[in-house]
Amino acid sequence: MTEQQTTQNPGNEPLLSSEEKLWVVVAHLGGAFLFFLPPLIVWLVKKDESEFLADQAKEALNFQITVGIAMMIGMLSMCFFIGVLLLPGVYLANVAFSILAAISSADGVRYRYPVTLRLID
Repeated sequence: MTEQQTTQNPGNEPLLSSEEKLWVVVAHLGGAFLFFLPPLIVWLVKKDESEFLADQAKEALNFQITVGIAMMIGMLSMCFFIGVLLLPGVYLANVAFSILAAISSADGVRYRYPVTLRLID
C-alpha cells in the first residue's frame, strides 16, 4: 500500500496520511469559525478519495447546520432575552466541540458530535 492509502491498525481505526489529517482538521476546525463552508467544501472535494474523510466532513457539516439552526433560533428569541444567553452558549459549544472533533479525528478516531441533527447522510 502507498503512503496515501488508508491502512488498518489492530484497533480497526484507520491510520491517516498527513494529507488526510490536514483535511479532516480543516473540516472540523474550519467549521468553528466559518460555520458550514469548510466542511461542505471538504466533503464535496474529497468525498471520493477517503471514506474516513468523507464521513468526518459529513459529520462536521451536520453539526454546523445544527449550530446554524440554533443560532437562528437564538436571534429570533433576542426579544425574549433568551437569545442573549443562547447565542454565546451555542458559539462556545461550537468552538469546544470542533476542537475536540479535530483532535480526535486527526488521531484516526471517528468523532460523533453530541446533539446533532443528521440531515446529510
